Amino acid sequence: MIIASSLEKSFGPQTLFEDVSFLINTGERIGLIGKNGTGKSTLFKMILGEERQDSGTLSTPKGYRIGALDQHIRFTQPTVLQECIEALPIEKQWDHYKAEIILSGLGFADQDFQKDPTTFSGGFQVRINLCKALLSDPNMLLLDEPTNYLDIISLRWLKDYLNKWPGEMMLITHDRDFMDKVTTHTLGLHRKQARKVSGGTIKFYEMIIQEEETYEQTRKNLENKRKEMQSLVDRFRAKASKATMAQSRLKMMEKMGTMEKLDTEKNLGFRFNHLPCPGKVIMNIKDLSFSYDGNPENNIFSDMSFTIGRKDRIAIIGANGKGKSTLLNCLAEELTPTSGSITQHPSSRLGHFGQTNIERLEPKNKVLDEILRSNPNLSLQAAHSICGAMMFDGDLSKKKVSVLSGGERSRVLLGKIISHPTNLLLLDEPTHHLDVESIEALIEELNDYAGALVIVTHSELILKTLAKNLIIFHQGRAEYFHGGYEDFLEKVGWEGEPVAEKKVKAQINKKEARKLRALERQKAQASQD
Repeated sequence: MIIASSLEKSFGPQTLFEDVSFLINTGERIGLIGKNGTGKSTLFKMILGEERQDSGTLSTPKGYRIGALDQHIRFTQPTVLQECIEALPIEKQWDHYKAEIILSGLGFADQDFQKDPTTFSGGFQVRINLCKALLSDPNMLLLDEPTNYLDIISLRWLKDYLNKWPGEMMLITHDRDFMDKVTTHTLGLHRKQARKVSGGTIKFYEMIIQEEETYEQTRKNLENKRKEMQSLVDRFRAKASKATMAQSRLKMMEKMGTMEKLDTEKNLGFRFNHLPCPGKVIMNIKDLSFSYDGNPENNIFSDMSFTIGRKDRIAIIGANGKGKSTLLNCLAEELTPTSGSITQHPSSRLGHFGQTNIERLEPKNKVLDEILRSNPNLSLQAAHSICGAMMFDGDLSKKKVSVLSGGERSRVLLGKIISHPTNLLLLDEPTHHLDVESIEALIEELNDYAGALVIVTHSELILKTLAKNLIIFHQGRAEYFHGGYEDFLEKVGWEGEPVAEKKVKAQINKKEARKLRALERQKAQASQD
């Protein structure tokens, strides 16, 4: 267990925590949430002893072991399996099978176990560190964004593994659906305070919304009461017969105190700029194949044929490295297919969000410059408005790309897309660096977008909320699936998952999707009110 009492933490003029206290009890699995910059990773570092609080205490029982997913890569062993075995407690050094089970679940093939860990991509190296964290068998497990480098199959495996985790756990992830599946409680960092609730993220946000609505109504009532009293004081102050009453009212006002108006929390607030397309089909793909060396024997996908209607919602899903981004880049004309054809409607206008686009942001440019560069016809006022919608208000629009975080760069790229009209959005993991609130805003806007959407994502929340049809990379091929993600889980499912398990999960997913839709309607109604 962990006891935090009256924690204070600041970095220069920025205060992260003010009098933060919470308790993590035996067996609790905590989802740690809050906007980017509210101090989630800092709190992890404080628990690990890597960062000191300015004041307050963090205490754990004697002998309590805390393990964490290390984002730094430091390998010392010649093979992946040996590197992972090193993380086992001394008394369990011979339990090699545990390392093999976890590595397999995280997407490593048997032949990978004996390879040099430094030869793998950065994403797979982080998976090795995740395996080491799970094997270390701590009392408390701290996982900071473990889902960032996992594909949908590994995500589903990790979800099941963590649900069986016997000890305490704290988890940071932008994937709300994943978090709600594996946690028992939610700890939210909000307005420099920490609040813990039993249950998932929806319950936390509902509580915050209700509390702040109550606070604001109380503040308005108090303000109106003070105005009434002040009016009486002003009327009677000059009259000798009423002077005593006026003084009494002034003392009452002093006792009442004041309630400060809550600062407005910054959120993404934008609309994709839609250009109507007169045709029913915006893009036609026929017999599409691609290989990087031009050799058909090395095709990543072959003979794919499908159409994209002007209001379609298509998700491209599958394990990492199978060709999802490659297919999207072919549709965006970033890559040339080996064979086949892609025909666009003459009125089509594409908006493409991809990793190559983020890399093309000019480091020396300011945020405002990037928005203006994407559409020279924009007025300065319109460009500033887009910057504000992407949470770069005022002087923040003058920040250079070189100093921006991954999430900030993602928002710049979204701003570039909405700066000109589109009728087909091609999005490759657009939520990767965004916080939960920004992801919610993006999902809402994509749901309202009047054009077509093709999205590469590992988020089951997005799949359940948006996707109407799928392109699935599995079983050594890519195929078009007519139906949503829940239909796929129920009728086909991922390789390796028992049929009964697939059906149970599909039924659970349907119930959760209904709950999510109900919450979205509630939030939409609240914003209108």
